[in-house]
Amino acid sequence: MTKLWGGRFQKSAESWVDEFGASIGFDQQLVMEDLEGSVAHVTMLGAQGILSTEDVEKILGGLAELNRLAEAGELEFSVANEDIHLNLEKMLTDIIGPVGGKLHTGRSRNDQVATDVHLFLKKRVVEVIDLIETFQKTIVDKAEQHIETIAPGYTHLQRAQPISFGHHLMAYFWMLERDKERFNDSMKRIDILPLGAGAMAGTTFPIDRLKSAEYLGFSKVYENSMDAVSDRDFIVEFLSNASLLMTHLSRFAEEIIIWSTDEFKFIELDDAFSTGSSIMPQKKNPDMAELIRGKTGRVYGNLMGLLTVLKGTPLTYNKDMQEDKEGMFDTVQTILGSLKIFEGMVRTMTVNTERLHKAVHSDFSNATELADYLATKGMPFREAHEVTGKLVFTCIQRGIYLLDLPLKDMKAESNLIEEDVYEVLRPEAAVRRRHSLGGTGFDQVRLQIEKAKECIVPKQF
Repeated sequence: MTKLWGGRFQKSAESWVDEFGASIGFDQQLVMEDLEGSVAHVTMLGAQGILSTEDVEKILGGLAELNRLAEAGELEFSVANEDIHLNLEKMLTDIIGPVGGKLHTGRSRNDQVATDVHLFLKKRVVEVIDLIETFQKTIVDKAEQHIETIAPGYTHLQRAQPISFGHHLMAYFWMLERDKERFNDSMKRIDILPLGAGAMAGTTFPIDRLKSAEYLGFSKVYENSMDAVSDRDFIVEFLSNASLLMTHLSRFAEEIIIWSTDEFKFIELDDAFSTGSSIMPQKKNPDMAELIRGKTGRVYGNLMGLLTVLKGTPLTYNKDMQEDKEGMFDTVQTILGSLKIFEGMVRTMTVNTERLHKAVHSDFSNATELADYLATKGMPFREAHEVTGKLVFTCIQRGIYLLDLPLKDMKAESNLIEEDVYEVLRPEAAVRRRHSLGGTGFDQVRLQIEKAKECIVPKQF
């Protein structure tokens, strides 16, 4: 089969070579974007008088038919035509005849593919942001239900201080808010149109790139034609933002996995987001959380893969850049799926409040309260820390906790300790008293939830 670019070639490649070089197996995902870009390009060619009205109408009619077939899933792609661009051009000429070849006037596959990817990411980043906000809404709802549910807070995965469980959940809201901000900011780099840059040097035809940008809804165009066709920074930035998003989801997944174990039993996942064992009938495994944790690695790999592809490529376009798409497509699919799964998992999970209550009454996470109590009575904090540590050790030796220790034994270490210490040591009081801005105190958690609601599209509340 003669290639559309094969005029100077006297020999055809073996079929297996064609298969190795072809990208149609994955870039067919750009079919709608490629058609959209072609409609804008031919419309501009007509407006500039580069193509006749008759030719433009024929081409637009053919593109409309291809669009109909694409939506119906009836397009058949061929490896022999290498990529989405040549496949669609061949289909167009099959429908309307040789005039279809005029569509490529004033453009190259180099600026065409870059345009397709910009269009693709513009749409997908909006989807990602929407799903992040949906997940944020679920986190806010769940946190609001558990503002006064007390849970152990951890450092080094060791009991540290009692906290509001809602406060713990809201930490992930703010991580997601930063993710959302990064994706929103990345739109500034995605929203730049490369179309009209040609292969790398522009074109001799009197095209109007700003008009093409207007047709396609881009706010600006690349100022340098060489940069236009070789820039993949916007994909790297997307993959980087996606990697940070997956980092946050993976951390949350790890806690979900821990909390759902028999050792913790802080939560129970809905059956719809769990699986069983083929041999152990009692098992209820948090497979969806584990899978999201695992998929984080592939997103990192996609980022490192593209960075490695780009690091040694000279200007401008090189075939290496064909490797920019598979990782991008995979990452889009991965993060969209992960966000949907995680939202459902958190929305339907049951919080075991009784278990959490028992946990915070059976540990020494209130020890800091005793040290602070002594400090407020004038004892230097370091001395208060030592006194508290000795009392904790006494409790450990007796198999009891600070709330169980008689007042006389506390006074043996410091006469500053009075009967009111037992109220201070209550986990509920310990949490309530932490009312510094951004702290875990109930009123502060309510305040941050109200602020969080302002970060989400109002219609979702």
